[in-house]
Amino acid sequence: MRGIDHITNIYFLGIGGIGMSALARYFYTRGVNVCGYDKTPSPLTRALQSEGIGVSHSDDPTSLAVEPELVVRTPAVPTTTHLYKHFEKHGIPIKKRAEVLGILSAGIPTIAVAGTHGKTTISAMLTHILKTAGVPCIAFLGGISTNYNTNYIGEPNPRWLVAEADEYDRSFLQLSPQLALISAIDADHLDIYGNKEGLQESFSLFVKRLPADGTLITRKGIASHIHYNGKHFDYQPEAPADYYMGTIDVRQGYYHTSFHGKLEIGHVRTGHPGRHNLENALAAAALAHQAGVPANFIKSALNSFQGVRRRFEICLHTEDTVYIDDYAHHPEEISTCIASAREMWPGRKITGIFQPHLYSRTRDLAEGFAESLSQLDELILLDIYPARETPLEGVDAHMLLEKINMAHATYCSRDELLDLLNKRETEVLISMGAGDIDRFAEPITQLLKNKALR
Repeated sequence: MRGIDHITNIYFLGIGGIGMSALARYFYTRGVNVCGYDKTPSPLTRALQSEGIGVSHSDDPTSLAVEPELVVRTPAVPTTTHLYKHFEKHGIPIKKRAEVLGILSAGIPTIAVAGTHGKTTISAMLTHILKTAGVPCIAFLGGISTNYNTNYIGEPNPRWLVAEADEYDRSFLQLSPQLALISAIDADHLDIYGNKEGLQESFSLFVKRLPADGTLITRKGIASHIHYNGKHFDYQPEAPADYYMGTIDVRQGYYHTSFHGKLEIGHVRTGHPGRHNLENALAAAALAHQAGVPANFIKSALNSFQGVRRRFEICLHTEDTVYIDDYAHHPEEISTCIASAREMWPGRKITGIFQPHLYSRTRDLAEGFAESLSQLDELILLDIYPARETPLEGVDAHMLLEKINMAHATYCSRDELLDLLNKRETEVLISMGAGDIDRFAEPITQLLKNKALR
C-alpha cells in the first residue's frame, strides 16, 4: 500500500457512521477520491452525497466504480459482507478506522479526549475554543457540532489534532497524544473488557501513550484507578481541584458560574442545557488552558458554544411541550439527562423513549438501566438496537421492562411509536439511545407541532 498521504482512492465500509464520516470528510477535503458503503440511507449519508462523496447502499462489488488502494472499516459492518470479502480476496489493504486515525495522530500534535461519558461535547467545545482563538486545528468529532454543522473541522497547517479517544475495542491505544483528558471510567463495553478492572487497565495503557513531556488531565478521583507518573492536573465542579467552578446559578435557561484554580474566569455563561455540560465546559477549558489558549478566548467560546446534535438537543420548546433528543445509552448518562430535564422544567411530567443499544450492554448493565429509567414519570421502551451483535438468549426489551420499578412503563415496537405518541399527552418528552432512534427526531417533532395546532 502506498503511504497514506499519497493514496488517491479510498473506500469506507460503514461510511454513514459518525466517526467514519468525519474521516471520509478529512480525505475528501485533501483531494482524495472517496466512496463508501452503508446499509441504509440517513441524513448523514445524504449530507456526504451533497458534498460530493460517493455513497452506495448496495453490497454488490460490481457497483464499485474503481478499485480502492485502501479500505477503512468499522466493526459495525460485518466481515461477511460481499464487499469485505471482495476486498480481502483481491488483497486490498483493510484497516480499522482507529488505525487510520492513529496514523494521522502520529504526524500531528494531538489532544485526545477519553472517557466513558462526555467525549463528544468536550471535544466539540475544545475545537470551538481553538477556532475562536485563531489556533489552526483539525478535529474528528463523534457528533455534529451545531456551530459548524459538521463532525469534521479542517484547516491547513494545523497546530493541533483533536480526537475522541474511543475506549471501545481499545481503539484509543492507536493514538499518540501530547495532551489527554479522561472524563469518566464507568463500567461499559464489558463484552470487550470482561469487568471494570479490565476497562481501567486499558485506560492505564492509554495514558502510557503520552510522551515524557505530555500532560494528562482527569476528573478528580480517576488518577487513583490508573497508573500515571507524568504531569497531571485534575478538575471537578467543587474545590479542591486544579480546575474547579464557583457558585452555579440557573437564570432564564442559562447556566452562570466562574472557573477557579489554575484558570481564573469570571461570569462564564453557557446556554448549552444540562448541568453536566458545565462540567464538560470546565474540562474543555482546562485542556485549552494547557494548550496555551488565553482565558478571554476560552470565555468567549464557551459563551457562544451552541452544542452538539443529540446531546440534550432541544428539538421543540413551546409553552406546553418540550421535546429533547439525546444520545444517552448508559445508565449514568440516562440519569444525568433526566436530572437535567427536571432541573430545567421542575414539576413537569417527564416521558422517556429509550432504545437500548447492544444486547451485551443491556445484559451487563440491566440493573443500572432499570434504576435510571425508573427516574422517569413515564417510559416507552423500544426493542434493542443490535448494531454489530447477534441476539443473546433471554436478553430483550421485555427482560429489561420486568426489572423497571414504574407503573407507567410500556413496551412499544418501532412501527407503533408515532401512533402511541399521538394518543398520549406529553409535557417533557426525551428520546434516548445510540442506535437509530435519532431517525424519529424529525417525525416526532412534526407530530408534536401538529398536535399543538389542534
